[in-house]
Amino acid sequence: MSQAPRSPPNFTTTSSVAPLAFAGAVCESGSAAKDIGRSGQARHRTWNAVPLRPVSWISPVEATLQAFSDRLADAVRRCGNPVLVGLDPRFAQLPDPLRADVAADDLAGQARAYQQFCHGVIDAVAEHVPAVKPQAAFFEELGPAGMEALGQVIKYAAERGLLVILDGKRNDIGSTATAYARGYLGSGGQSPWGADALTVNPYLGDDSLAPFVEVATERGAGLFILTKTSNPGGGMFQDLEADAKPLYRHVAAQVEALAKETVGHCGYGAVGAVAGATYPEQLAELRAAMPHAWLLVPGFGAQGGAAADVAAAFDEQGYGAIVNNSRGIIFAHSREPYRDRFKADQWREAVAAATREMIAALREATPAGRLA
Repeated sequence: MSQAPRSPPNFTTTSSVAPLAFAGAVCESGSAAKDIGRSGQARHRTWNAVPLRPVSWISPVEATLQAFSDRLADAVRRCGNPVLVGLDPRFAQLPDPLRADVAADDLAGQARAYQQFCHGVIDAVAEHVPAVKPQAAFFEELGPAGMEALGQVIKYAAERGLLVILDGKRNDIGSTATAYARGYLGSGGQSPWGADALTVNPYLGDDSLAPFVEVATERGAGLFILTKTSNPGGGMFQDLEADAKPLYRHVAAQVEALAKETVGHCGYGAVGAVAGATYPEQLAELRAAMPHAWLLVPGFGAQGGAAADVAAAFDEQGYGAIVNNSRGIIFAHSREPYRDRFKADQWREAVAAATREMIAALREATPAGRLA
């Protein structure tokens, strides 16, 4: 259902929360991403986006946007694309120069290699995309050294002007949920980990989500709730019927309610949903069911999702969704056509090239082309 037009905001806030440093501004000045795929603007006419909000809200803004939803919207606007680069380091797939002289049982050495690799990826994409998504599990696997590396990666991404969505899929009840939220959420020194947003599991119910929402609201952070995931086995539970609707629709209803309670000037809330690119029909259904929620769309690239599959995730202006690509970008050096185009020590160039290719594909096949 279409919403009534909103008046353009001035992004002035009266909140008592200390202003947060803006992340994502790097894309607006000198980004090569702004110069690719522009010819696609006149050709994306095949997708059917849900009309949500006018483009008139986009205006020059201060560098201290409070709400995560507004900071994300402005970062997407400045970069001209909704690409989210996943930082999922796997030691066996790292470029050869980074694996040299590191033994299989040397966890500290592998952690250093992960940090060096992720810093290189960040350098390659910082001028092109609004955000990165470190996957906590790959760092946790390496023990304390891995967790130290994760902290350094988050810090470095923020220094390079990127929003950081930590993929931790955390949750628990009561004070434990609060501890998770306080530990991970809040950039600019507000939390030890300093993530701008966190992925959260909703299985424990609304009282487990409430502490995350409270902390996120206090600190200008964001949440992405697992709703319809991209993995083949997700439907085992997510598609089960309850009150004549699949379970994921009940989760979506809760996400939308929380998003409306935390809505920012851009029309989207601090609470979003994870909805996979591998289920395009359900993606369209969920976009309509959650008009105030940002969608984090995994499954693009290596998991089989294509640009056309994610078109329905966006509103008419190209906002409302960020599309994640992990392996397809960060390990581009090991796949065609980049494997033959770049030498072993040019893996960063391969990362940048794969990023530009994804940006161009989304501009061609989705409403994100209107961002350019």
